Amino acid sequence: MAPRIGVGKASLVGFAMLATASWAYILFGGDSGLADLFRTQTWREVWDFVRRLFGAGSPGTPALFDAQSWRTAAGLSVETLAMSVLAMVIAGVGALLTFIPASRNVAFGDLSSSRSPVSAAVFFVIRALYVFTRGVPELVWAMLIVFVLSPGIVPGAVALGIHNFGILGKLSSEVVEGLDHRPMRALRASGAGNFQMLAYGILPQALPQLLTYLLYRWEVVIRTSIVVGFVAAGGLGREFRLRMSWLHYDDVLLLLVCYLILVLAVDLASAGLRRLAR
Repeated sequence: MAPRIGVGKASLVGFAMLATASWAYILFGGDSGLADLFRTQTWREVWDFVRRLFGAGSPGTPALFDAQSWRTAAGLSVETLAMSVLAMVIAGVGALLTFIPASRNVAFGDLSSSRSPVSAAVFFVIRALYVFTRGVPELVWAMLIVFVLSPGIVPGAVALGIHNFGILGKLSSEVVEGLDHRPMRALRASGAGNFQMLAYGILPQALPQLLTYLLYRWEVVIRTSIVVGFVAAGGLGREFRLRMSWLHYDDVLLLLVCYLILVLAVDLASAGLRRLAR
């Protein structure tokens, strides 16, 4: 009798076969460009491009060695950082104001003081808002908002804040749904009201996890901010798009260096703040 193949093993084998076929089609297709990687002319052009990045054959000073270019890029980096911080303030405040009624156990579960149709309706409205705001990408939000607000860091921050509000709100409400209910039940049995339940039962348990999620999303936002800046939302992204359009690749390299430094700084700051939050 032939051995039976489980669903998991069959799925893994099917995935491996599809991946192999896909890469074979990409690499060995007629217009894949794989042959260009082995042409001497291709690597000669790559070498010329790298030399031009560092000023070879250029009449002026390349951006990497120009103090004024560094000052300009540093100012744009500060704008990008300000955009990300403002976005997280918008998302964090919005999530903090809505995650309690958006939790099932608070709306019509064990932590509900009165299971009324109003609390259920508020729950579904907020959850639908979470789905809508996080379902629309940040770039689309930025393209819509930039028609209302003048270009700058504010449209980018609002776009990032709206999208991350839905993400943080959903994560925060699920944190409340996973809390230990015993302290809240004890508070409720002792006659505590809704405010006491929030202040002494829910927030002390939920806030450390909420701050951790907020800092994780900040790391994501600082990476997304350059993409949002492509639609004239300000910061490094807008300047990156302009320099690419003008074929100023030495300026593009400088902006990328500043962007990587900014991402690394935010990652380190976020890791330190997460340790404090625990």
